[in-house]
Amino acid sequence: MRLINRRPDRGTALVLAALPFALVALAYVLGSAERLAENPADKLLPSFATMAETFGRLAFVADARTGDYILVSDTLASLERLASALFISTALALVLGLLIGLLPLVNALLAPFVALVSMVPPLALLPILFIVMGLGEASKIALIVIGVAPFLTRDLAMRVRELPREQIIKAQTLGASTWLIALRIVLPQIVPRLIDGVRLSLGPAFLFLIAAEAIASDSGLGYRIFLVRRYLAMDVILPYVAWITLLSVAIDYGLARLRDAAFPWFGRGA
Repeated sequence: MRLINRRPDRGTALVLAALPFALVALAYVLGSAERLAENPADKLLPSFATMAETFGRLAFVADARTGDYILVSDTLASLERLASALFISTALALVLGLLIGLLPLVNALLAPFVALVSMVPPLALLPILFIVMGLGEASKIALIVIGVAPFLTRDLAMRVRELPREQIIKAQTLGASTWLIALRIVLPQIVPRLIDGVRLSLGPAFLFLIAAEAIASDSGLGYRIFLVRRYLAMDVILPYVAWITLLSVAIDYGLARLRDAAFPWFGRGA
């Protein structure tokens, strides 16, 4: 049998999926053990036990100075900024993407502008945002919106243009207006694509969030990582990176389940 036609069964697929994670964990354990054997006070590659102890303290032991649970307060601060930015980005992309993809006049007006904005490196705008909008929440949220919304808008506009032209023609033949076509034919077909677009944007969104928090913030996951870097506190940094990854996976999973529940006809397994 050709290799291209060989498909793993469920058990084999699980083993293959777990193998890269196991290899990375093994490499880390071996490297950590070697460094700690030479220097028990080494901070670069702390043991899993040390990281678990630190993570537990940050999550379940109140800070003596503020009385807050540091991991909880940092997580809530970051998720609030992320949720606000993604909500704004999604709303903008839904409206603009629908209009640009469906209406030729709006496409001629806004498509070149959105394309240009999408090419601007968002992190290069961060100093400008801080100068114009200050160091508060608005500038952090604006950075994520600038980084995410143009991508979502262009993706949705292309999805609208990919819809079969026959659907639009038949609807017009039956007397449907432009706005009825947009609401009843186009919108239901692009919303699941929008959900997938948000899923794909989670990585960049967290990147912009952490960058903004690292430069000007007094709370958040990015703030904490850059705060402790001066102490080489890898027992804090590595668990925080893992925690951010788990949050991204959880949000991605939730959005995928939402898409499947609301639009069961859309492609599953993505």
